[in-house]
Amino acid sequence: MKKIAFLIFFIPLFSLAQSEGFKYYGEKINSQNTVTLKGLINHAKENSLAKVNGTILSSCPKKGCWMQVQVETDTVQVTFKDYGFFVPKTGLESKKTVLEGFVKQDTISVKMLRHYAEDAGKSKSEIEQITKPEFKLSFIANGVIIN
Repeated sequence: MKKIAFLIFFIPLFSLAQSEGFKYYGEKINSQNTVTLKGLINHAKENSLAKVNGTILSSCPKKGCWMQVQVETDTVQVTFKDYGFFVPKTGLESKKTVLEGFVKQDTISVKMLRHYAEDAGKSKSEIEQITKPEFKLSFIANGVIIN
């Protein structure tokens, strides 16, 4: 009887948790108190912890060690704190995400841009066309939620 009561109580809870579809990576974070793109840029200037919503454009197909995330009108390059966690390598495109970590306005070197392009499976000629560094927002996430 106790086993039946246990199952009756926990199966609905398990189903509810599964239906939400949220996956957590890194530190467990919540989706409250996110900032806008303008707020994110201010956090970059202050070097303070920030939390932001976005849409995943791509992730590293080799290891899941980075993502490109659309935050309003800007694309943010996301890596993970101390490479302590990774996200799935495929199937994340167009999914909603919440990121928490530190953001900075950064110059991404030609070498790193080529590395990202290689990871993304770009052709040798596409990689060789990368000749200038890019100035963009870079985010080091300590926690990620993907829906």
